Formats: sequence, structure tokens, C-alpha cells
Amino acid sequence: MIFERTPAEVLARLDEMREADAPTEGGRLLSYVYDPDIAELQEVAAEAARKTQALNGLDPTTFPSVAAMERDLVALARDVLADGVPDVVGSVTSGGTESCMLAVKSARDTWRAATGRSDRPTLLIGSTAHAAFIKAAHYLDLNLRVLPVDPDTCRLRAEDVAASLDGAVALVVVSTPSYPHGAVDPVAEIAETCAGRGVPVHVDGCIGAWVLPWWPGAEERPAWDLRVPGVESISVDLHKYGYAPKGVSVLLYRDRDRHRRQWFATSAWPGYAVVNPTILGSRSVMPLAAGWTVSQTLGRSGFAELTQQIARATEQVHKAIYSIEGLRVVGDPIGPLLAVAADPEVAPERQVDPHRWADAAKDLGWTLQPQPGRTQSDGTTLPRTTHLTVTPVTEKVSVELCDALAVAADSARGMPGAQAPADFVAAAGQIRMDDLTSENCAAVLAMVGMEPGGGLAGPMSEVLALIEALPEPVAERLLIEFLARFME
Repeated sequence: MIFERTPAEVLARLDEMREADAPTEGGRLLSYVYDPDIAELQEVAAEAARKTQALNGLDPTTFPSVAAMERDLVALARDVLADGVPDVVGSVTSGGTESCMLAVKSARDTWRAATGRSDRPTLLIGSTAHAAFIKAAHYLDLNLRVLPVDPDTCRLRAEDVAASLDGAVALVVVSTPSYPHGAVDPVAEIAETCAGRGVPVHVDGCIGAWVLPWWPGAEERPAWDLRVPGVESISVDLHKYGYAPKGVSVLLYRDRDRHRRQWFATSAWPGYAVVNPTILGSRSVMPLAAGWTVSQTLGRSGFAELTQQIARATEQVHKAIYSIEGLRVVGDPIGPLLAVAADPEVAPERQVDPHRWADAAKDLGWTLQPQPGRTQSDGTTLPRTTHLTVTPVTEKVSVELCDALAVAADSARGMPGAQAPADFVAAAGQIRMDDLTSENCAAVLAMVGMEPGGGLAGPMSEVLALIEALPEPVAERLLIEFLARFME
């Protein structure tokens, strides 16, 4: 075989491209990656992926190992999240978004079967529910009703859910915890209300359901998983705190009929019978195998030990932020996620804008995740924040990290938060969506320093200020154009 380039040359090119990536090891990236800081786990996951590289998850009857690994992962998730609940079944998916979308599809089809209606049911979520549910409503043609959360605790309120239930609601979503603020919704209270009205509840545990069972004080907290009557499904990602490579998630259901409604099957063509439990047809087995291998290697005791490392690191980071004048942790988060906002109780000249703080931290080599402020439907506001995801490796670097957070706050203290240019915002408010062609969007992006294809000219705080200020449809269209051209 004659290669156009040698494998060594191609891999060298890959190494060269990877130099521009944020570091995925070492604890300096506090979002997107979940580093257990165990080299053996990475090696065994990579070897499992290599061994299953040629397999196709399309047909587990041809490759029975696929079904065997999926059975083990579902069984483990069932033991952790549905202890003592009979008849719980589930599937392994490609990630949290697919798990969420399938839960919504199942609820939609169950609602249609129960009501005999074929119109659009309603998906009821809180304003802090993951964006995957907004995507699910968009793709699956559901009406979306977004409830405000308590602005102090960032939790969905049971009384608001109760007041919003009607015959059109096919599913209510609760978070354990919500990604933006680490707030655990009152699952039992909401589920009790919904069960009395015959409305199912889905628990989005994609980011938290694999740490909360082992989090300090878990035994004293109310149940939040499938043990709660009224909770009909729950999702948990193993490529987060299951420490598997992207992407592998588990979706569990209380009963088989609800589970079967996520499936697709057709014999209405002359080819092989198509029977798919998830959205994908042909699918790589590599993430499944890697996730299976990691879970088999760690076991429940290994996950518990890693969670204790995370809990200790989270406490250290929380204390460090508490000691920084001008910043505060939002709400009372449970788990490894923190959202940090400016402290309104200190004088403006001593406050620290969280987005300026994130920019300053990045200059010191630490990547935090700024989040825009938001006005809710009831007029209350969720402040602009900066998000931190704590992982096992954080404990190793916690002293260095906490020192950097303090230094970054000192450099940003008293700086006014970034604001979008008023004239630009006013003009954007008059834009008709029909005018936002690709070329017009490119011109608008260039005006504010987001040169299409050229990266960001300014700090992230200025980009977030634009997102906060622009009408949502305009901001979303511009973001699509920026990322599409960046990819081009």
C-alpha cells in the first residue's frame, strides 16, 4: 500500500493542531473535561476502544459483546439510581443530549397514546434546565414552557410547576443539579405534585447523578432518583463523572412500555430490518467499550473514592471564593458545580465582575466558563456568573488554583463589567430575522470584533455582554454564523 503521507507525518500534524487546544489534563480547564488523574484509566479505556474499533453497534445480535457491555452499564446505573425499584430498564446513548431527546420523545409518544391526540404536547422545564431540552422541543415539535426558578436558590419551585400543569403537559424536567448553578431541584416535592395529575417527571442527572450518590451527606438528603414515585425516567452521563471518553450516557425508565417508545423500527423497505434503540443507526462501540471498561475497573468503591476527592476540592474552592472580597457563590449548590457572581453587598469599587475575573484567570493559565445574566419570565434576574466544574484532579492543584483565583480577582476588582455598545444594541433590536443572511451576519460580527473565521478579537467578557444585550433570536443567529465560519 502506497500512502500519500506516512502515519508518523499525519500523527505529527495532529500533535501540531492539538497545541492550540485547551489542556484536557492537569486541572486548568474547569469545564467540559472530567480528569480523574489516573493514567491507568486512560490507558485501559484507550485499549478497550481499540479492541472494539471495528464493531458496529447497529446490530448487537451480530456483535453480542455490544449487548453484554450495555447490559452491564444499565445494570450498574440501575443499582445506583433505582435501588429496589422493579422493572427498571434503559439504554446506552451517545451522550446527555441524546438521552434528553429520547426521554422527551418517549414522553411525547406516551402522551399521544394516552390522550388519543396527535397535536403538540407541552414540555415543562425550569429556566436553568439544560439547553438540550430546548433542543429536544425544537427537534421533536413540542410546545416549550419555561418556568422561572427562585432567583436566590436557583431551584425550580414546586408551586410554580403545580400552577402550570394541564392536560397538554407531557413531561416535567427537574435537574440534579442544574448545570449553570449546581442547584438540585426539589425532585420529591415536584414529582408528588405531578404524580397526582398523571404527569411524568424526568430527572436530568446527566452531570450530577454519578457523584451525588456518594457526595457527603447523601444519606440525609431526600431521594431524587427513580426511587421517588412519579419520576419515570432519569439520565446520567458516564463521559462526565463516569470518567469515560466522550460520548456515553445511560437513560433509565421505570417501565418497559415507556422505554420502548424511544425506539424506532421499520420493515418498510427492501433492506435489512431496521430496529434502533437510539437516534443513531450505525454507531461506534468505542465509547461504550471505554465506558464499560472504566466502570468495571473502578466499581462503586472507586467512584465513591473519586467523589470524596472532588468534594474536598470543592470545599476548598468554595472557601477560597468566600474569602475573596467582591465575589460570592450563587445559591447553595450541592455537588461539584459552582457559579460565582459579583457580591452586591460590597461597594461597586470593590466588586469583581465575574466575566472580567474569568478573563483575568485565563491570563494566568486557568480556563473558567463565563455565563450570561438573564431576566426570567417573571421579571426576576439571574446574574452574570462564571462557572467552575470541579473534578478529582482539582484536589491536586487546589492551592495553586485558589491562589490564582484570588490574584485574578485583585486584578479585576473595581473594573466595570463589559457592556455591549448601546447604539449597536439599538440597531440590532430593529433587525428583521429575514435580513440575517449569512453575509449580513458576517458583516455584523466584523463590526464587533468577532471576525468570522478569525477567532475572537477581544476578551470573552465582551462577547458575553453582547449575548446578554441582544434579542435572543438575533444573538442565536449571530452565534451560529460565528461558529459555522470558525469551523469553515
